[in-house]
Amino acid sequence: MGITLARIDNRLLHGIVATQWAPISNCTRLMVIDDKVAADPVLEESMKLARPVGVALSIISEETALANLSAKKYEGQKIFVVTKNPSTLLKVLQTGETIPKIIIGGTVSIEGGTVLSSRAMASQEDLEAYKAIASYKVPVRIQYVPADKEIPLESVVEI
Repeated sequence: MGITLARIDNRLLHGIVATQWAPISNCTRLMVIDDKVAADPVLEESMKLARPVGVALSIISEETALANLSAKKYEGQKIFVVTKNPSTLLKVLQTGETIPKIIIGGTVSIEGGTVLSSRAMASQEDLEAYKAIASYKVPVRIQYVPADKEIPLESVVEI
């Protein structure tokens, strides 16, 4: 058990994540890792409205997520992780967790950033995180919805 899928998405938990990606991940827990949402009760409550039926939901800060994963708090659960940036997923890998695949969905527009797809960009910091993630042999794919063709990140940028 453990992490079954990870997604980078600037909107975090929304309809596409809840209705298309969560079922594909076969998760029992959806973990949103975001300091801003975890610290804002209004944002957190509004995000909870998108929770897939029958799936536990954690909306937690990066610090809490890393501590919980290191402590094996979710032992026996299948976790789908959603966060806004690859550096968070790199830190997850550094705890000893494995991630079978990372999907890059929608990201914010980044001035001077590298275009990955019509819906995704990467900053220089993101590209450095992706290079570090590559050392863990985790496949990184660009794919907005499951029906889209998976595009390997390394076919778009050098990692």
